[in-house]
Amino acid sequence: MASLDLLVLGQLGLGLLLLVAGGDGFVRGSVAIARRLGLSPLLIGLTLVGFGTSTPELLTSVQAALAGSPGIAVGNVVGSNTANILLILGLAALVQPLRTQPEAFKRDGTVVLLAALACLGVVMLGEIGRPAGLALVAGLLAYIGYTYYQETRTPDASAAMHEAEAALEPRPQRLWLAILFTTGGLAAVLLGAGLLVESAIALAASAGISETVIGLTVVAIGTSLPELTVSLVAAFRRQADVAFGNIVGSNIYNVLGILGITALVTPVAVPAEIIRLDIWVMLAATLLLLGFAVTGWRVSRTEGAVLLAAYAAYLATLFAWVA
Repeated sequence: MASLDLLVLGQLGLGLLLLVAGGDGFVRGSVAIARRLGLSPLLIGLTLVGFGTSTPELLTSVQAALAGSPGIAVGNVVGSNTANILLILGLAALVQPLRTQPEAFKRDGTVVLLAALACLGVVMLGEIGRPAGLALVAGLLAYIGYTYYQETRTPDASAAMHEAEAALEPRPQRLWLAILFTTGGLAAVLLGAGLLVESAIALAASAGISETVIGLTVVAIGTSLPELTVSLVAAFRRQADVAFGNIVGSNIYNVLGILGITALVTPVAVPAEIIRLDIWVMLAATLLLLGFAVTGWRVSRTEGAVLLAAYAAYLATLFAWVA
């Protein structure tokens, strides 16, 4: 039994490693190819960087849904959004207070709240079907289109932030190397997602914990590692607007893109645990984010500590319910 647990943990660790390395390679390669094709840094930041850092969540949720594990599929999205705000934003704010751009945040903050409310709405249905998935994806496309249109007509600090996101990581300079990074990264994420889902299911069975709890914690934090890396690197480089924008953008993509695409692939039943507690924690975390962001248009170190304390309290509550 002990050897089986070690094997499962090893598979889990390998899956997470492949997700992080593959996601990083995919973003670097695809951004390099997009630049070769002459796409603007603004469009690259809005689309490829946003989708690229969310690739682990997407493939993990899709594979979990296809494997008949809705707790992991939905828990991954809800748990990732909660961890993005309370854990990752909290850590980044401790490194460097995160300023927000008022004009851009009026748009993006509104959308992240609407996305959270949309997530609440589809979760409360008890099953997220293809019509709901289509509506979520349509919402994401509308957001991207409107943001790109607005920022090309009247560039502001938000446009500069998206361009900085596109330039944050070094890129392969040769086209063949960029293609290798892109395809190899995508293959690694696909393999890592499969290993992560398999090991998460086995870990839940071995530990006597529901797949939903594993999805909300281990899987959600694991698939959020790219966002953690980008946000902390940006905070250390004093690009606080990039760190903040990365979290807000990721939460929008997770609900409208990842949950929407997953539901389009296959309808997903929502576990009762998520309806009872976790979706409300995600919504409360989003409201806390909005409140902190508009008070002085920055998230201070003290507020970052509050976010981390809230996440610790959430985890304690989650596992206390399991016990």
